[in-house]
Amino acid sequence: MLAFAISAQSIGFAGVTFLFTIHCSLFTAFGQPDPEPIPPPVIVVTKIERQKLDALTDLKERTKLSLDLMNSHLSAAEKFNTDQDFDAMFRELGGFHGLLDNAMAHLERQNAQNTKVLDNYKRIEIGLRGFSTRLEGIRRDMPIRYEDYVRKLLIHLRDMRTKAAEPFFKDAIVPNTQPVKPE
Repeated sequence: MLAFAISAQSIGFAGVTFLFTIHCSLFTAFGQPDPEPIPPPVIVVTKIERQKLDALTDLKERTKLSLDLMNSHLSAAEKFNTDQDFDAMFRELGGFHGLLDNAMAHLERQNAQNTKVLDNYKRIEIGLRGFSTRLEGIRRDMPIRYEDYVRKLLIHLRDMRTKAAEPFFKDAIVPNTQPVKPE
Protein backbone atom coordinates (compact mmCIF):
# COMPACT_ATOMS: atom_id res chain seq x y z
CA MET A 1 0.00 0.00 0.00
CA LEU A 2 2.91 2.36 0.71
CA ALA A 3 4.36 1.81 -2.78
CA PHE A 4 1.02 2.78 -4.29
CA ALA A 5 0.86 6.02 -2.26
CA ILE A 6 4.36 7.08 -3.29
CA SER A 7 3.72 6.52 -6.95
CA ALA A 8 0.40 8.42 -6.77
CA GLN A 9 2.19 11.35 -5.13
CA SER A 10 4.96 11.35 -7.76
CA ILE A 11 2.40 11.17 -10.56
CA GLY A 12 0.49 14.07 -9.04
CA PHE A 13 3.69 16.12 -8.68
CA ALA A 14 4.72 15.36 -12.25
CA GLY A 15 1.26 16.40 -13.48
CA VAL A 16 1.36 19.71 -11.60
CA THR A 17 4.89 20.40 -12.88
CA PHE A 18 3.80 19.63 -16.44
CA LEU A 19 0.78 21.95 -16.23
CA PHE A 20 2.90 24.73 -14.72
CA THR A 21 5.45 24.40 -17.54
CA ILE A 22 2.72 24.56 -20.19
CA HIS A 23 1.19 27.61 -18.52
CA CYS A 24 4.53 29.46 -18.39
CA SER A 25 5.43 28.67 -21.99
CA LEU A 26 2.03 29.87 -23.23
CA PHE A 27 2.41 33.04 -21.20
CA THR A 28 5.77 33.89 -22.75
CA ALA A 29 4.65 32.91 -26.27
CA PHE A 30 1.59 35.15 -26.18
CA GLY A 31 3.10 37.84 -23.99
CA GLN A 32 5.60 39.13 -26.56
CA PRO A 33 4.11 40.33 -29.84
CA ASP A 34 6.12 39.99 -33.04
CA PRO A 35 7.87 43.24 -33.88
CA GLU A 36 6.27 44.98 -36.84
CA PRO A 37 8.53 45.55 -39.83
CA ILE A 38 9.89 49.04 -40.29
CA PRO A 39 8.59 50.83 -43.41
CA PRO A 40 11.12 51.05 -46.24
CA PRO A 41 13.32 54.13 -46.50
CA VAL A 42 12.87 56.89 -49.03
CA ILE A 43 14.50 55.81 -52.28
CA VAL A 44 16.13 58.98 -53.52
CA VAL A 45 19.22 60.38 -55.19
CA THR A 46 20.31 63.50 -53.34
CA LYS A 47 20.51 66.82 -55.12
CA ILE A 48 24.30 66.94 -54.81
CA GLU A 49 24.70 63.42 -56.20
CA ARG A 50 22.34 64.19 -59.08
CA GLN A 51 24.32 67.34 -59.93
CA LYS A 52 27.57 65.35 -59.94
CA LEU A 53 26.04 62.68 -62.18
CA ASP A 54 24.43 65.17 -64.57
CA ALA A 55 27.69 67.12 -64.89
CA LEU A 56 29.37 64.12 -66.51
CA THR A 57 28.66 63.61 -70.20
CA ASP A 58 30.94 60.60 -70.69
CA LEU A 59 28.95 57.42 -70.12
CA LYS A 60 31.94 55.51 -68.74
CA GLU A 61 32.76 58.19 -66.16
CA ARG A 62 29.10 58.51 -65.15
CA THR A 63 28.86 54.75 -64.60
CA LYS A 64 32.05 54.73 -62.54
CA LEU A 65 30.80 57.64 -60.43
CA SER A 66 27.47 55.88 -59.87
CA LEU A 67 29.27 52.75 -58.65
CA ASP A 68 31.54 54.85 -56.40
CA LEU A 69 28.57 56.66 -54.87
CA MET A 70 26.75 53.34 -54.34
CA ASN A 71 29.89 51.98 -52.69
CA SER A 72 30.09 54.97 -50.33
CA HIS A 73 26.41 54.55 -49.34
CA LEU A 74 26.92 50.84 -48.71
CA SER A 75 30.10 51.47 -46.66
CA ALA A 76 28.22 54.01 -44.54
CA ALA A 77 25.35 51.54 -44.09
CA GLU A 78 27.82 48.87 -42.92
CA LYS A 79 29.31 51.32 -40.43
CA PHE A 80 25.89 52.32 -39.09
CA ASN A 81 24.93 48.65 -38.85
CA THR A 82 27.95 47.87 -36.65
CA ASP A 83 27.15 50.99 -34.54
CA GLN A 84 23.57 49.71 -34.12
CA ASP A 85 22.19 52.94 -35.69
CA PHE A 86 19.61 51.23 -37.87
CA ASP A 87 17.64 54.34 -38.87
CA ALA A 88 20.76 55.96 -40.35
CA MET A 89 21.62 52.64 -42.01
CA PHE A 90 18.17 52.61 -43.61
CA ARG A 91 18.68 56.12 -45.01
CA GLU A 92 21.97 55.03 -46.58
CA LEU A 93 20.37 51.93 -48.09
CA GLY A 94 17.65 54.15 -49.57
CA GLY A 95 20.36 56.28 -51.19
CA PHE A 96 22.04 53.13 -52.50
CA HIS A 97 18.72 51.93 -53.94
CA GLY A 98 18.08 55.32 -55.59
CA LEU A 99 21.51 55.39 -57.23
CA LEU A 100 21.06 51.82 -58.46
CA ASP A 101 17.76 52.67 -60.13
CA ASN A 102 19.18 55.91 -61.54
CA ALA A 103 22.23 54.21 -63.07
CA MET A 104 20.15 51.48 -64.72
CA ALA A 105 17.58 53.98 -66.01
CA HIS A 106 20.34 56.10 -67.53
CA LEU A 107 21.84 53.10 -69.33
CA GLU A 108 18.42 52.03 -70.60
CA ARG A 109 17.93 55.47 -72.19
CA GLN A 110 21.09 54.98 -74.26
CA ASN A 111 21.34 53.13 -77.55
CA ALA A 112 21.83 49.47 -76.55
CA GLN A 113 23.52 48.67 -79.88
CA ASN A 114 26.44 50.94 -79.02
CA THR A 115 29.48 49.04 -77.74
CA LYS A 116 30.17 51.75 -75.13
CA VAL A 117 26.74 51.13 -73.62
CA LEU A 118 27.38 47.38 -73.59
CA ASP A 119 30.72 47.95 -71.85
CA ASN A 120 28.96 49.99 -69.18
CA TYR A 121 26.28 47.34 -68.71
CA LYS A 122 29.14 44.94 -68.10
CA ARG A 123 30.80 47.38 -65.70
CA ILE A 124 27.53 47.79 -63.76
CA GLU A 125 26.95 44.03 -63.58
CA ILE A 126 30.47 43.39 -62.27
CA GLY A 127 30.13 46.21 -59.73
CA LEU A 128 26.78 44.97 -58.47
CA ARG A 129 28.19 41.49 -58.02
CA GLY A 130 30.30 42.65 -55.08
CA PHE A 131 27.47 44.57 -53.45
CA SER A 132 25.25 41.53 -52.98
CA THR A 133 27.60 39.83 -50.50
CA ARG A 134 27.98 43.06 -48.53
CA LEU A 135 24.21 43.53 -48.37
CA GLU A 136 23.80 39.94 -47.23
CA GLY A 137 26.29 40.64 -44.42
CA ILE A 138 24.25 43.65 -43.34
CA ARG A 139 21.02 41.63 -43.43
CA ARG A 140 22.51 38.88 -41.28
CA ASP A 141 23.48 41.24 -38.44
CA MET A 142 20.32 43.32 -38.14
CA PRO A 143 17.15 42.90 -36.08
CA ILE A 144 14.26 41.04 -37.71
CA ARG A 145 12.02 44.08 -38.02
CA TYR A 146 14.55 45.78 -40.36
CA GLU A 147 15.23 42.66 -42.40
CA ASP A 148 12.23 42.77 -44.75
CA TYR A 149 13.42 45.77 -46.76
CA VAL A 150 16.99 44.51 -47.02
CA ARG A 151 15.74 41.16 -48.32
CA LYS A 152 13.66 42.99 -50.95
CA LEU A 153 16.68 45.14 -51.82
CA LEU A 154 18.76 42.00 -52.36
CA ILE A 155 16.10 40.65 -54.74
CA HIS A 156 16.00 44.00 -56.55
CA LEU A 157 19.81 43.98 -56.83
CA ARG A 158 19.69 40.49 -58.34
CA ASP A 159 17.05 41.64 -60.83
CA MET A 160 19.18 44.65 -61.80
CA ARG A 161 22.17 42.38 -62.40
CA THR A 162 20.01 40.23 -64.65
CA LYS A 163 18.76 43.31 -66.47
CA ALA A 164 22.36 44.48 -66.98
CA ALA A 165 23.35 41.13 -68.51
CA GLU A 166 20.32 40.83 -70.83
CA PRO A 167 21.62 43.07 -73.66
CA PHE A 168 24.48 40.64 -74.24
CA PHE A 169 22.05 37.84 -75.08
CA LYS A 170 19.76 39.64 -77.51
CA ASP A 171 19.59 38.56 -81.13
CA ALA A 172 21.05 41.86 -82.29
CA ILE A 173 24.31 41.14 -80.47
CA VAL A 174 24.61 37.39 -80.89
CA PRO A 175 22.42 36.09 -83.73
CA ASN A 176 20.24 33.14 -82.83
CA THR A 177 20.28 31.60 -86.31
CA GLN A 178 22.77 29.34 -88.00
CA PRO A 179 24.67 30.82 -90.94
CA VAL A 180 23.46 29.65 -94.34
CA LYS A 181 25.96 27.29 -95.98
CA PRO A 182 26.57 27.85 -99.70
CA GLU A 183 25.73 24.83 -101.81
